Amino acid sequence: MPELPEVETVRRGLAPVMEGARFLKVEANRPDLRRPFPKDFVKRLTGKTVTGLGRRAKYLLADLSSGDVLMMHLGMSGSFRVAADGHAKRPGKFHHKRSEARAHDHVVFHMSSGAQVIFNDPRRFGLMLVVPRAELAEHPLMREVGPEPLGNAFDAEMLARASAGKKTSLKATLSDQKVVAGLGNIYVCEALHRALLSPKRRASTLANRGGAPNERAERLVEAIKAVLNDAIAAGGSSLRDHRRTDGELGEFQHNFRVYDREGQRCVTPGCPGTVKRIVQGGRSTFFCPTCQK
Repeated sequence: MPELPEVETVRRGLAPVMEGARFLKVEANRPDLRRPFPKDFVKRLTGKTVTGLGRRAKYLLADLSSGDVLMMHLGMSGSFRVAADGHAKRPGKFHHKRSEARAHDHVVFHMSSGAQVIFNDPRRFGLMLVVPRAELAEHPLMREVGPEPLGNAFDAEMLARASAGKKTSLKATLSDQKVVAGLGNIYVCEALHRALLSPKRRASTLANRGGAPNERAERLVEAIKAVLNDAIAAGGSSLRDHRRTDGELGEFQHNFRVYDREGQRCVTPGCPGTVKRIVQGGRSTFFCPTCQK
């Protein structure tokens, strides 16, 4: 599933054709994706202007002139295609190609900017909802989402406090959207390697006895921010399905230190270790047992 950097690159690709533009026409070519579309989905969008296009965790949020917010989630296989001036581009940079089959073009936005924004989703695990802005923070999909890892609220003190007393592993804790928003399997593995922390380490070890963050927490927060910023700059990771809106594959997978590198030499300077794969919570974890403690 696309993680924060991939969703952010999609947002940046859609913003030029959606922000400040009106929905001239909306086509919903099926009644549902992961959930049914709201019954008045087309009506609530048509004629409204997108006043801003933001992101919260792995959700795209289009603020509308009506006071509603269009919530969009890519799911496992969803992607956007922008068609304008006879050319089509995909926003977003993920080794397996996404579907080009028009049969999976489930939603089409005709924008006053002259662009068509098409949502394609073969597995239909994506999501589109229309929610009043005043109710967004308390929406079931939003109310328990943790702080943004690139925001000022996410620091060592916050992470240590959220991890205090937890018997779960660092990998499980960082993957919990209630603890920190937008992280998933790839970037948790990468951040833990940069911080030289084992994914099997207990999360509670990020705090001292008095609850204050220790050096591990400081190191980990710094690593999380760095890996996300590097991935966004590279356009995301082209794993399985994700692409940017311009159709180009992401490049960050070429910079993976551990993810999907089982059996290869660890890239930490001076480390003689080899990347190992284990399974945690039903997901593959990649790490170096030599330098990650």
